[in-house]
Amino acid sequence: MKQERVFSAYQWVKLGILFSISLIISLFSLFPEQVERLYSLGIYPALASTLRTLTRWVPFSLGDILYAWIFLLMLIGLVRLLRLLYRRELTRARLILIGFSFLSAVLWVFIVFQLMWGLNYHRLGIAYQLRINKNGYSREEVTSLAHQLIYQLNECRRQIGDTVLPEPPLDTLYREAYRSYERVSYEYEFLHYQNRSVKPSLYSGIADYVGFTGYYNPFTGEAQLRTDLPRVLIPYITLHEMAHQLGYASESEANFVGFLAAMASKNVYVRYSAYLDLFSYAQGEQVRMYGKEKDYSQFEAMILQNRSLLDTLVKRDRKEIREFFYKRRNRISPAVSGLYDQYLKLNKQTEGVNSYNEVVGWLIAYQKKYGKL
Repeated sequence: MKQERVFSAYQWVKLGILFSISLIISLFSLFPEQVERLYSLGIYPALASTLRTLTRWVPFSLGDILYAWIFLLMLIGLVRLLRLLYRRELTRARLILIGFSFLSAVLWVFIVFQLMWGLNYHRLGIAYQLRINKNGYSREEVTSLAHQLIYQLNECRRQIGDTVLPEPPLDTLYREAYRSYERVSYEYEFLHYQNRSVKPSLYSGIADYVGFTGYYNPFTGEAQLRTDLPRVLIPYITLHEMAHQLGYASESEANFVGFLAAMASKNVYVRYSAYLDLFSYAQGEQVRMYGKEKDYSQFEAMILQNRSLLDTLVKRDRKEIREFFYKRRNRISPAVSGLYDQYLKLNKQTEGVNSYNEVVGWLIAYQKKYGKL
């Protein structure tokens, strides 16, 4: 009869060490000041820059290959588990061993993720660096912001001029994003960015089902972008993902940092890309606030007013973007979005996927203190 495997003292010690390290990291994350000083402004910048130096030379995404390999390992593990169930060989000892291995793997992933990037979720962040407070705001303030963004949108679109938006090569847009951070770092040194590592995602073909436009891989330091999007969306998405590379884990902070970089750009196409996205967030917040008050007459008046203020070509561009995503709706994406929503909530972003919209609060707070947009 085949003897069942038992746990050795080494395995228990190993699990205990992993658990202890995880506990220390979790306790450290409770002190944002120390996280900001020792990790986000200390260890992380050098670590992230080194990762980008190592990965930038490879023309494809190493992080995507890593994700595929992990998925394959998980699939193989599932097949083996199903085979044991089918053969009725899943004994109590084997089940405990599988649970032990799974727990060890989870602890390893947690430790590596937190040390490579995840601790940035617990930093003081851009509010501390700019000395601004993202407090509450009124409906009037959001409306004022939306109108200012409309003005900037119209001005940028007039400068672009062509009826049909240009479609610059992706690498040109990546370089422009890099230059944007180069310029903004003259004013805000903490936004200094080195060793660009931005790449097309190998999974753009399934993006409609997974529901992403870009993502950051903390294990390789690469930023990946969906490449089949309307080209005008790419600059701001690139700036957003580069903000993640700089250690701004919060989605609203990454949006805001991307805005700061875009405003420093001399390229009107980059600024237009940012204003398009930011106006969508501002108008979305208007819709939420009017809807909450159930003031449907003023709600309709607000939509009509925004529409009347927008330049004809801006409205055309926004319509093309809406149609792009409308044609790609499916039933799987909302489920995946729900999982990502839970992930964000577990990482101190209480609004989940709606935390992207919180950039509205950052913009209003920034404008109040610095008087510019």
